[in-house]
Amino acid sequence: MLDMNYATIGQLQQAYREGSLTVKEVVLGHLARIAKIDSPEDGLKSVIEVNPDALFTAEALDRQWRETKKMPPLFGIPVLVKDNIGTSGKMRTSAASVALSDNYTYDAPIVSDIIEAGGVILGKANMTEFANYMTRDGMPNGYSSRGGQTLCPYNRGKDPSGSSSGSAVAVAAGLSTVSLGTETSGSIVAPAAANGVVGIKPTIGLVSRSNVIPISSTFDTPGPMARNVTDAAILLGLLTGQDYSDEATKTLRCPMDWEGEGRPDLMDYSKYLTGDNLQGIRIGLNLTKELESLKDDPDAIANFESLCQTLKSAGAVLIDNLDMDPKFGVRMTIMQHEFKACMNHYLRGRITRSKQMRCLEDIIQYNQSNAAIALKYGQTLLTDAQNKVSGNLTEPAYLEALAKREKSIIEMDCLFEANNLDVLLGDHFVYIAPYTGHPSMTIPTGQRKECKMPLHASLTARRQDEGKMLQVAYIMEKLLGVSIQPEVG
Repeated sequence: MLDMNYATIGQLQQAYREGSLTVKEVVLGHLARIAKIDSPEDGLKSVIEVNPDALFTAEALDRQWRETKKMPPLFGIPVLVKDNIGTSGKMRTSAASVALSDNYTYDAPIVSDIIEAGGVILGKANMTEFANYMTRDGMPNGYSSRGGQTLCPYNRGKDPSGSSSGSAVAVAAGLSTVSLGTETSGSIVAPAAANGVVGIKPTIGLVSRSNVIPISSTFDTPGPMARNVTDAAILLGLLTGQDYSDEATKTLRCPMDWEGEGRPDLMDYSKYLTGDNLQGIRIGLNLTKELESLKDDPDAIANFESLCQTLKSAGAVLIDNLDMDPKFGVRMTIMQHEFKACMNHYLRGRITRSKQMRCLEDIIQYNQSNAAIALKYGQTLLTDAQNKVSGNLTEPAYLEALAKREKSIIEMDCLFEANNLDVLLGDHFVYIAPYTGHPSMTIPTGQRKECKMPLHASLTARRQDEGKMLQVAYIMEKLLGVSIQPEVG
């Protein structure tokens, strides 16, 4: 019998076609599971809010299927959306902060894309407050003043990672089929890796950032999370497209004045999900640095070495000893300057029932006035952004940082070109990718023996070459045959 909570997109839709399940039954099943293992006081706390209209949406989709027999690509699929991504109706968009707990806005374009494709917005996912750009003072990943502490379903004493903690945990625990996260600096790939799911950080500009509570206009991007590469690829394809309100999306290959049939910027990644070997695929890595970073984790070392052998046996060519200096201090400079400007722009432009929070300073003052609930770990990053930069993006330090970043982008591109690479393998590169705008992803590759925490592999690709990255990940997934699931009831 099909386990609806761990079924794939294809399996659920086949059940709908056969009549063995309805969308309403699937939505009810997921809501029941949230009530059982997530919402209680000792629950996982990955879902910050449930969509009160989800069942109405499910009933409408069931009727649509009965009457038309048409099934859009995400038909009947439960989707959780990170709480910094705008949604309309009765749900709030708060970046998991009590300061923004009355922020009712409109659907972000990527949410509209999901709804148009037949997806059911099940609710909002908890997250590290303000996408982990709030304080330096020990706030754990997955904690927020509005949603509490998200827990890792594999081991509640371990770090669920952040900031898309709830999005990753919910998919891992069978609370939604897929989810949306956002990444500025590792916030999709890190929680995906920690919770044993597939997470994709797209090329900057592939996916719209409009109506997403921001950190940085240079680094921010939404992306999908799923339990397998195919489902992640399906969701990613539906999120792509140019958005006139997001300049970054205008860097896509297709012209803005397209007059042909359909949407030229909507990507279908299914054509890349083929093959059963990696013959001739060139994979770059730095084995020494990877193993050094894993020196206190013998299971991870063994897993990575076994992965490399599997790749070579499947025909891949591994090019070792590749390296570059990402200059992460430059990244922090850009983030600090852009956060104030981007947050003020978001707050002044949003449509909301409350006008209390109109700039970053309002949030800081609210938190200070409600410190008992709002400032368990402080707000040093918020106050630094407010007090140390102008928000006008004119400071020499900021402009120089942008120029230095451009050099790193060129260096990363040259790394691919000089070595004729298809992808890069390893965490060493996957944490450079957000800085340079290159796409990256993680897939589960096993599980540690003692603590039961997932193991993973990370891939980075050329800009706008998600297709090749997905092809390699799909074949890796098939070769490894890894299927892990937490014991959460």
